[in-house]
Amino acid sequence: MATIRQVQITFDCAEPERLARFWCEVLGYTVVPPEGYGSWDDFNRERFPDGDGAWCSASDPTGAGPRLFFQRVPEGKTVKNRVHLDVRVGTGMTGEERLAALEAECARLIPLGATRQRLLYDGTDSCIVMQDIEGNEFCLD
Repeated sequence: MATIRQVQITFDCAEPERLARFWCEVLGYTVVPPEGYGSWDDFNRERFPDGDGAWCSASDPTGAGPRLFFQRVPEGKTVKNRVHLDVRVGTGMTGEERLAALEAECARLIPLGATRQRLLYDGTDSCIVMQDIEGNEFCLD
């Protein structure tokens, strides 16, 4: 049996490039067009001249993190995600130190269009539940 070595995380969304660029800012990723194309717009125009298709991707420039793929779908988001990303900004920290790191990252992401939903804090462990620019939940952990 083959070992799976890579994972891609796919987002159904309304605006693939806009959402990809948001996640690039959050994670330090870059938008990488398909091989042979100068941009995702070029690729999408060639593949979908009627404007029906739109894709974009974001990649970790170090190669360590998974590729994020964004695809336009006609329906909007209506319920809570069954899977979400945890953005690990407080790894190894506890208490007030961890909370301060999470709050600082939250403050950085809000001007990018993220919204804060709630803080989960028990005095030692904490996370902040947020939403991206299309309403997808994620956690600052």
